[in-house]
Amino acid sequence: MEFVTNLFSFANDWLTENFGELGPLLIIGVLGMFLVLLTLPIMLKKQKDPFDQLRDAARSGASDNEDGPRLRRGNNKNAKKLDKYANFLEPQDEKQYSEVKLKLLQAGYRSKDAVRTYHFLQFLLGVAFLLIGALFAIYSSATGEPSLQASIGSILIPGIVGYMLPKYWVTKRQQTRQEEITNGFPDSLDMMLVCVEAGQSLDQSIIRVSNEIKAGYPALAEEFEMVANEMKAGKDKTSVLRDMSERAGVPDVSSFVTVLIQSATFGTSISEALRVFSAEMRDKRIMRAEEKANKLPTKMTLATMMLTVPPLLIILIGPSIYEIAVTLSNASF
Repeated sequence: MEFVTNLFSFANDWLTENFGELGPLLIIGVLGMFLVLLTLPIMLKKQKDPFDQLRDAARSGASDNEDGPRLRRGNNKNAKKLDKYANFLEPQDEKQYSEVKLKLLQAGYRSKDAVRTYHFLQFLLGVAFLLIGALFAIYSSATGEPSLQASIGSILIPGIVGYMLPKYWVTKRQQTRQEEITNGFPDSLDMMLVCVEAGQSLDQSIIRVSNEIKAGYPALAEEFEMVANEMKAGKDKTSVLRDMSERAGVPDVSSFVTVLIQSATFGTSISEALRVFSAEMRDKRIMRAEEKANKLPTKMTLATMMLTVPPLLIILIGPSIYEIAVTLSNASF
C-alpha cells in the first residue's frame, strides 16, 4: 500500500513539475477521451433485430425492382460503411432529419447518405479539433502556467469550431448555389421563351436551355437537366416542377413553377406566360443591381472615414500639437 502511495505521489510530482499545476488533470482528461473513443464503436455496434433485417431486405428488394441498375450501382460497400452507425449519425426526429436533408439538397449534396456523412464529419472534426486543443493545453502547461479558464477554453473552443465547420461549409455552399441560380434564371427564361416560340415543347426547351447554360450557370443547368430526366422517366410534371422549386430554394424559381402549374391547369398559353414572367425577372434583376448600387455609398462611408479623416487630422492638427508640446517642454525646463 505504501509503495502504491509513493508511486502516485512521484507521478503527481513529475507531472506537476513538467506540465504545471494542471498537468495531472490534463493527463486524466486526455486518457478519458481516448477511452471514450475506444469504447464508442463497441457501444454503437449492437445486434440487429431479425425482423428488422427481413424488413430492410424486403425494402431494398422493392427499391431495386423500382429503380433498376441505377440503385444497384449505388449500393456499393463504400455507401454502406456508416450503416451500422445510422442510429447515432442520423437525427431520429423526422422533422429535423427533413430539414437537414433539404439543406443538403439545396447545397448540391443529393446522395442518400448525405445526412449520415454530414453528421459523421461533424463528429469527426469535433473530436479531432478537441484532441488538438488538448495537446495545445498540455504544451502550454509544460512551457508556462496558464489559468484554468484558459486551459479549458483552449480545449473546448477548437472542438466547437471543428463541430461547426461542416455546418458553415454547407451553409456557404447553399448560399453560393442559390445566388448562382438567381443570377442565371432570367437568362434561362429568355432562352426558354425563344425555344417555345420557335415551336419546341416545354420538355425540349428545358433540355436545350440546360445544355446552353451549363458553362455559365452549372447549378441551374443541373436542375433543368434533372427536371428533363424526371419528365422523360414519366413522372408527373407538376410534382417534378415542385421538386425543382424545393431543391433550388429560390423565390424566383418558386414563382416560375407556380406560373407553369397555373398555365397547365387553366389551359393558357405557356409562351405568353413565359413572356410576361421573363420580363418581370429582367426588371427584378435590374432592381437588384440598382439596390446594390444604392447600398455602395453607405458601405463606403465607414471606410472613407477611417482612411481619410485620420490622415487629414494629422496633417491639419499635427504641427500645432507638435509646437504646443515643444513649448510646454521648454517652459518646464
